Amino acid sequence: MAIKGVFFDLGGTLFSYRHVARRHGELLTVTAQRLGLADPKRLKRAYATAMQEITARYADLEYYLHRDLFRDALVRALGLLALPAEDALLDWYLDEHRGAVFGCLELKDDCCETLRALHERGLYQSVVSNIDDDMLDPLVAREGLDRWLQHWTSSEQARSCKPHRRFFEICLEKSGLAAHEVLFVGDSPEHDIAGADALGMQTALIVDPELPPPLQSGRGGVEAHHRITRLRELCALV
Repeated sequence: MAIKGVFFDLGGTLFSYRHVARRHGELLTVTAQRLGLADPKRLKRAYATAMQEITARYADLEYYLHRDLFRDALVRALGLLALPAEDALLDWYLDEHRGAVFGCLELKDDCCETLRALHERGLYQSVVSNIDDDMLDPLVAREGLDRWLQHWTSSEQARSCKPHRRFFEICLEKSGLAAHEVLFVGDSPEHDIAGADALGMQTALIVDPELPPPLQSGRGGVEAHHRITRLRELCALV
């Protein structure tokens, strides 16, 4: 069957994560200073361990806010260091974290040309993202992506997170398309590819060997129908 629509993940797919690790490392350094830690690496190591634990725990949830995930990761990291998790510090950190990620996410260099080309072919396009509203809507507005998208939906709006069915079902309902008419493009085998495949969508995994997808629980996924390294490759698939 012909593809009539393309659903995109956001981070790691339309936007690059290449500056996120550095910027978050800087934030953890400042956080360590606020805590009076002489060696910021202690907090960074604790945070890495905590994030693995929290990611595995959240993988069992059908819905969550990412603000809560990042809060719990910092709380756990502080616990590993036997430090108190004071509300004032947590609130400051979460606001700084959101600003840092928002500020350093940048569109991949072939994103706009690809969205424009697919739009000109009459394909329905949307973003389906495990992200909170306070990140998705501003990013779409900042980059003017509404020029080519028919809708964009956050996990917060759907009250469901990929890979769970309900999120994909809601987005299909919005589009009016059948699952087999949609190509889902994402960077996460376990969130994007496994979730979309379970509903019968075609799938394309976008791969950057230097930037593995974040927040992976290690539970695996399924093999994508297509594997790409650049968004512009989609034009040959549809």
